Amino acid sequence: MECNKERNLEKCNCTYSCSKKGLCCECISYHLEMRQLPACCFPKEAEATYDRSFEYFARLVKAGEV
Repeated sequence: MECNKERNLEKCNCTYSCSKKGLCCECISYHLEMRQLPACCFPKEAEATYDRSFEYFARLVKAGEV
């Protein structure tokens, strides 16, 4: 499968500088290994906290913010 890095970057809301930016398959694998979700799963304000944990995501869902 060919990576669509340029198109992925258009939708990537991650404000952290890393080598996986735009490489969604690598980003997802990286975060899942640490029991996290990537930035694109979070609203802008939540993404800025850099808390990517499943628990934080669940709290946002419960609060109706996702």
